[in-house]
Amino acid sequence: MTPRTTPDRRGPKALRPVDLARMAGVSTQLVRDYADAGILPPTPRTPSGYRRFAPVHGRALLAYRALAKGFGPETARAVMRAVHAGDVPEALTLIDAAHAELHGRREALRATGAALQAVASGDPAAAEAPTPRTPLTVGEVAARLGVRASALRVWESAGLLAPARERGTGYRSYGAADVRDARMIIMLRQAGYPLPSIRPVLDDLREAGSSEALRAALAQRQADLTRRSRAMLEGAGLLHGYVAEVAEVTEVTEAAEAAEEG
Repeated sequence: MTPRTTPDRRGPKALRPVDLARMAGVSTQLVRDYADAGILPPTPRTPSGYRRFAPVHGRALLAYRALAKGFGPETARAVMRAVHAGDVPEALTLIDAAHAELHGRREALRATGAALQAVASGDPAAAEAPTPRTPLTVGEVAARLGVRASALRVWESAGLLAPARERGTGYRSYGAADVRDARMIIMLRQAGYPLPSIRPVLDDLREAGSSEALRAALAQRQADLTRRSRAMLEGAGLLHGYVAEVAEVTEVTEAAEAAEEG
């Protein structure tokens, strides 16, 4: 059921686009864009064509902005549209899916952290294939690790790998340390780390034989997930309040209409 914007015949306090913009710290054009995108509930217009916003639009705007911080703009937009289409179960399904995805990331980070620490310490059990005793070509390393040779070249260009070069041919020659570094890059990339964040981890390991930078990187990633989790919690809380208000307004309005018809 489409949410109503007025609980009685007197109508709520009218708000201008600028009022909503100030409330959320955004531009008036963005408020209009949100209204056009279905992020805000249906907006009546004055006889002259101006939008007539109400407090409920402000609460919808704040709920969306909070959802976007934790769930991302795309999911937040889909959630608000579902609510305004009267499909609250669909909105909750989207919320549940995002929480499940975050839980998966947290579990993956835990497993990746343990594997990375093992690789960094040189634990042979952490390698899916034996550590090479002789240098490998770029193609052999790519096949061993299940990546494209072009990916290894990109990582080299970014300063993450520095394989030796064969005399005469100039071909790349990967030793055991290079393979270890490539394996760590793969796991860090799978955990969502950008290339610039990986370099300090490898530099620390090479120069000092320490995994302090690795532990710091994992802790930072964990902190990022925690911040997102808190933002999701805040967004879900505002959404709950908004959905409850919409249901109450709709119920009161329908009751008033039924009384008039009777």
